[in-house]
Parts: sequence; C-alpha cells; structure tokens
Amino acid sequence: MSDDSKPGPTQGKTTCLEIFCIQPGIPFDHAFSDLSVLLGCVAHFTTEAEMEGDLMAGSAARILSGLAKGLIDDMELGLNRAR
Repeated sequence: MSDDSKPGPTQGKTTCLEIFCIQPGIPFDHAFSDLSVLLGCVAHFTTEAEMEGDLMAGSAARILSGLAKGLIDDMELGLNRAR
C-alpha cells in the first residue's frame, strides 16, 4: 500500500538565476533539509551585508535566495504532482 500523501521528489523543471537548475528525483526530505541550510545562509549574509556594509555578503545573499526560490518552486511541483 502506497502513501499518496507523501510529497513527491523534485521535478527538475525549475531553473535558478538562468544558470542553475534543480535535478529531478531528489527526495523531498533531502531537498527540504538543503533548503533550510540555504535560507540560514541567506539570513546570515543579509545580516552581514546590513550590519557591516559587506557588498560581497549582499551578493551572496541575493544569489542564494534565488537558489532557494528555485528549490521551493520545484518542491511545490513535486507536492502538487503527489496529490
């Protein structure tokens, strides 16, 4: 008996910043874990950029937030497909 409520894997349909793409077939829990790490880095770099005026940290936050957005979008496709 399969669990139809379990989220599906990444679909591999989303591109990020026009040079990165999500690989298909990554299990949802692994993708979610990586997403959590990415968002933690974004928060850290954003704070560094604001508090220290660090332009490099600001650029890193922008790029990583784009990657996180791409991962979120692709995970959503996997969730919708599993329904």
